[in-house]
Amino acid sequence: MRLQRTSFLGVVMALAASGMALAQTGVSPDKADLPEPERIYSPFVERTASDASFAEGLYWGDTHLHTGYSTDSGMIGNKLTPEDAYRFALGEVVTTSTGQRARLIRPLDFLVVSDHAENLGLAPMIKESNPELLKSPWGREIHDMVKAGKGYEAFIKWGSEAVATNTDQIDNPKITRTVWDRQIAAAEKFNEPGRFTALIGFEWTSINNMDNPSNLHRVVFFKDGGDKAGQVLPFSTFDSEDPEKLWEYMAAYERDTGGTVLAIPHNGNLSNGLMFNIERLNGQPIDREYAETRMRWEPLVEVTQIKGDGEAHPTLSTTDEWADYGTWDKGDIAGFKPKEDWMLQYEYARTALQVGLQQEQKLGANPFKFGMIGATDSHTGMMTTREENFWGKMPSAEPSPDRWEHYVIKAMSGDDSLSTFEYESLASGLMAVWARENTREALFDAMQKKEVFATTGSRMAVRFFGGWDYAEDDIYRPDAIAIGYAKGVAMGSDLPAKVTGQKAPTFMVGAMKDPWGANLDRIQIVKGWVDAKGERHERIYDVAVSDGRTIGADGRCRTPVGNTVDVANATYLNNIGDAILRAVWTDPDFDPKHRAVYYARVLEIPTPTWQAFDANFFGITMPERVPMQHQDRAYTSPIWYTP
Repeated sequence: MRLQRTSFLGVVMALAASGMALAQTGVSPDKADLPEPERIYSPFVERTASDASFAEGLYWGDTHLHTGYSTDSGMIGNKLTPEDAYRFALGEVVTTSTGQRARLIRPLDFLVVSDHAENLGLAPMIKESNPELLKSPWGREIHDMVKAGKGYEAFIKWGSEAVATNTDQIDNPKITRTVWDRQIAAAEKFNEPGRFTALIGFEWTSINNMDNPSNLHRVVFFKDGGDKAGQVLPFSTFDSEDPEKLWEYMAAYERDTGGTVLAIPHNGNLSNGLMFNIERLNGQPIDREYAETRMRWEPLVEVTQIKGDGEAHPTLSTTDEWADYGTWDKGDIAGFKPKEDWMLQYEYARTALQVGLQQEQKLGANPFKFGMIGATDSHTGMMTTREENFWGKMPSAEPSPDRWEHYVIKAMSGDDSLSTFEYESLASGLMAVWARENTREALFDAMQKKEVFATTGSRMAVRFFGGWDYAEDDIYRPDAIAIGYAKGVAMGSDLPAKVTGQKAPTFMVGAMKDPWGANLDRIQIVKGWVDAKGERHERIYDVAVSDGRTIGADGRCRTPVGNTVDVANATYLNNIGDAILRAVWTDPDFDPKHRAVYYARVLEIPTPTWQAFDANFFGITMPERVPMQHQDRAYTSPIWYTP
């Protein structure tokens, strides 16, 4: 006890001596009397609001999620509401439509509940016997069918008489208003700036031509709250199947409310070559006005989701061994007709970016200057992208011993070779946003700037900068991110003007593994360009590879990372690959006369798929055609060079 008292006394005396030293320097309680130091010690004192506004936070979310308010979901068993979806996104346990319990490994940061605008909320209105619904003879008929236990027949009736004819058989905006107000109220309830962002939105579901259905779908969402978004109703394909009419709706919204809105196209892979075509739907060639208008409203494209991956296609990218990933290319979205080869160049993001360069060279504006994101398109009310926690596209595809062999698309032509099965679905994808903070305003601004990237479900962190004078060691500096912005631009931007004396652009790229996921195999930079003749080209460069492997003179690492996947037990080991990869890379083939586009692709090491987890969990054997392992990946938004 005496020793403790003595030690304590020593501390007190030391503090007193320190205070005496301060007193001798003339310290005064009045701050105004303090002298201004010659040098400022804290490096952040003179940091301005502009300096501090670069994107320091990484936020994860899904901008394409359906609940039971979507008629194609609610009419076939989705019981979850927008409120259920928000709770699930926040990490709560939710009881699914099949009575099982599910939960995310980690909460998301933001969510758009994007229910289909076409007959929005028909299923809950039937359940409630909504009086406005019953005023419509067609509405009463479909209501009575459901109440009589003929729910599937009612769904088929809706599909054949409303969707197939593109006719709103109810045509009562009061019903839409009731459901839209509920969706807005749910978003407002769960939106908590700084913690979780609930963005208000819907899906416009154009299929253009029912004889050969072409997916031209867009998710539309607002930067604003319900005070502005509530002044309009969702724009549906019943209003128009032409995206140019959708853009007019969006322009009117901004003009009339002072709000802000954007649209994100998805599933170009099912568009019959229309998503990135150089002709408008009316058959006229696109022009500069079209190009500028499209990029005004559609700065992003959803390139990966449950219905396949749309980054690249093996027929278009013949030297890319990773191009054939989640490829859905049998036919149209209803299985009427097979895919035609000419369509592919207008369906996949990598080639579309090159087509955009061609059009810019011709028109003076680029119609396909988009950033890249992932989303789920889940119709279960749950956004699940981890392989061991995948709940399928529809309630019928929730975990069960035989879900893998269910139809996703049963070919309407009767040709089963055009059908698509559940085992072909991807547990994909997510959008990652680099933003200042987790608010509607900050996230939306980052999306408009295209400072976003896509993943196929993993939450790896990726940075991508472009400039002219990054040093090789810049990527290793503790302030590498600040250097990235100071010397160049982030993903989604145009390269700054060429620096005198610099022969080629340099790119700074880094990736860090998902803390709950797999190690990294490699970082690649994908380059597309257009030559003097206007012809398209592409090339892939490995710029950082794991495990000490080497990159050859051709810019490629030909040594595989290895494979630790134990398919039978649906496990793998993180004893190959690296947790962090980074590099500063200079384009060795740069021609200052050629327009070019660059983006980074990051590959994880091989891991088991959701199909392997199902086989292990249910103790079943699947045919060889079912994929049991894959490599999750990320795609950054591009950086463009213009001569």
